[in-house]
Order: sequence, then structure tokens, then C-alpha cells
Amino acid sequence: MKKLVLILFFVSFIFSNNLFSQNKIDWNKLNEETLTHFQAILRFDTSDPPGKELPVVEYLKSVLDKEGIENKIFSFDANRPNLVARIKGSGKKQPLLIMGHTDVVNVDPSKWIYPPFSATRTDGYIYSRGTVDDKDNVVACLMNMIMLKRLNIKLDRDVIFLAEAGEEGNVKYGIKFMVENHWDEIKAEYCLAEGGGVVREGGKNIFAGIQTTEKIPYRIDLISRGTAGHGSRPLKSNSILHLARAVDKASSWRTPMRLNETTKMFFDKIGEVRNQETSHLFKNIIDGKDLESTQDYFQDKMPGLYSVLRTSISPNIIDGGYRINVIPSVSEAALDVRALPDEDIQKFMQTLREVINDPQVEVKLADRDTRPGAAPSKLNSEAYKAIEQIVTKIYNVSTIPVMSTGASDMAYLRQKGV
Repeated sequence: MKKLVLILFFVSFIFSNNLFSQNKIDWNKLNEETLTHFQAILRFDTSDPPGKELPVVEYLKSVLDKEGIENKIFSFDANRPNLVARIKGSGKKQPLLIMGHTDVVNVDPSKWIYPPFSATRTDGYIYSRGTVDDKDNVVACLMNMIMLKRLNIKLDRDVIFLAEAGEEGNVKYGIKFMVENHWDEIKAEYCLAEGGGVVREGGKNIFAGIQTTEKIPYRIDLISRGTAGHGSRPLKSNSILHLARAVDKASSWRTPMRLNETTKMFFDKIGEVRNQETSHLFKNIIDGKDLESTQDYFQDKMPGLYSVLRTSISPNIIDGGYRINVIPSVSEAALDVRALPDEDIQKFMQTLREVINDPQVEVKLADRDTRPGAAPSKLNSEAYKAIEQIVTKIYNVSTIPVMSTGASDMAYLRQKGV
């Protein structure tokens, strides 16, 4: 049923409000058709790395060809293609892009009840890697294109479907490749993709969060160098000792709190829908009241909200030493830094060096598949207002903009003004 709701959500923006009264749609049949396609693409192992999204793209292309929908394939790597389908409108307005990625995160099959690429359907659920990231959006986009074609809807804008590769850390195969080499094929006024959802508490819908901006991922390495020696003779210059202190200082640093248009509205509106026990905390952020104790609470109880307030630091990899009796000359730690969209990363690194304050530890910006920074999407746009309307119609809850603490390929589109 989730797939059906996604389709209704998309088409309510694309189509006029009286679409459903003008066209008789067998929703049960459509739902089964949707789930058939959904299970089919879930059964392709597109773990990234290595990716190998080709089988999914071939499947999507075969479905689109059968429906008579124009489509093209663009590839940086033949095994990792991107598919672009288009249904043309009158051209009165700029196109709408709907997008989903066909690769999935790696998986350990031993941790799964059902095989991760079996798409096992039981008890009202489908179990498979990619069910919510992101083949649900891929199939929703596919079915929207199919409905547009079958119903012969007269559109005032082109609708473009991009099934992209490489979102899970290899954007050179997907969105980066498409933006830099085939921008005209996907250029649009708006894009609807992953980055939103309805939040429930106790089985009750509370609000719909819509991603309008996101943090930027960086990797910062701490490299500690000291004198090698025998473990039986401890040294003050021990690289692990200095690294441990540096990691502690970096992790304990409360980076500056800063709000943008999205997060201001988020904290302003979230207090209205959350329980009364915590609603005053959200108001504190807006009013600038009791900020330290409020942030202490978020850091302990709601780490996602704590991260929304600032550029965050999480030490996730440590490497040092090779024998129990040898003091290593070099030890390293990798910091997962999620920066606010407007963060000056070079200034941030300089401040981090001052916080660590240890000449024995180098602070270095390392290579990472980093998305570009961009201004948040507008909250008064035609698209945002349409989303608000359909959220009210389907869920009867408020729509609240959110800043994702993770990363998505929407960053590349926002940078281009979408």
C-alpha cells in the first residue's frame, strides 16, 4: 500500500484535482502491477560497490518500451547506466523531474531473516535490500510515467524520470555524470525524490517532514606522529596517546549552533505537533532561551536534532599499532563531518586545529564523494505548496521542512537552481 500512496502523492502534484473523477482507475489492479515491478527490481543485486545497476535499467527500459514511453540510456560505465524517460507537455511551464536511484547499500546476508534480494512478500510486508532506499521511489516514478501515458493526460510541463546509478557513494557514475555531461536531458524547475516521510508516534501520524536542504559530508583525517619504541618503555610522544586526546577534543567540541530558513521553520512548527513535555525545548531554540541545557537534552535524547543545529563531528575509524609491544610512530583517525550547507570548511578546519592544539597531530581534509553545497529549496514555491495540500488531503497533518543530516543527490540539483 505504501507504493500506492507514493504514486498518489506524485500524481496529485502532476495532475489536476479532478483527475480521479474523470478517469476510472482500478486501484487494486494498479497496486498489484506496482508490486510486481517493485519485487522484480528488488531481486537484482545492485549493491554499491560494485553497483552493476544494468539489469534494473534493462528491466525499466523494457517496461517503458512496452508502454511506448520515450527513454534513453546514458553511461559513464556500461554496467552502471542511467535511464532518462520523458513524457512531453505543452511547454507552458518548465519540466518536473522525478528521480530514484537503482543502487543499494551493501548488505550482510547472515543478518537477514529472508535473503536480502529475495523480495519476500509476507504478512503485508516485502523484505529486501532497497525497499526504502531507494527502489520504492524508482517504482513510484515508473508507475507515474505509465499512468501519464495510459491516461493521456494533457500536461503543461514535461515530466522526466531519472533512474540514476551510484547514489550510494559513487556519484561519478550517476548524478554527477548526468549534471556535468547531460544536463539538458534532466533540466527541470522542480525535482521530487527521496528525502521525506510521515512521522508516526504510537501508530498516529504526527507530521510530514519534507527535505528542503541537507548537510554536506566531509572526511577529516587526524594523523598523529610520534617516536616509535618498545612498549615496555612508555613515551610521552606515543602517537596513539596524542591521537586519543585529539579525538576526544574534536568529539567534545560543541560546534557553533546556526539556523537557516529550513531549520528555523522546523523548530518553529515542530513544537506544535510534538508532545507537551518537549515542545518548550523547540521554542527555546527559536527564542534563544536556555540554549545550553536544551542542546544538552537534544545531544543525549535526540541526537538527530542536535546534529541539525550544527556542523557535526563523529570519529568513526581509528587505525594505529601493529604489535602489542611496539609503540607505533603513526596513528590515524577518520572524522565523519556533516557540515551545514553554508559552512566554510577551510575555516572550520582551522578552528578544529585550534581546538585540538597539538603540533604532533595533523588535521587534513581527505578525499570523499562530497556533494556540493547549495541554498535550501524555497518554502513558498508551487511545488512545496502542492506537497502541503496533498499531505493534508491524505494524512491530515502539517508539512514541516527538514534538513537532512545525511546526503542525497538532490544537492547536485539544488546547486543548479532546481
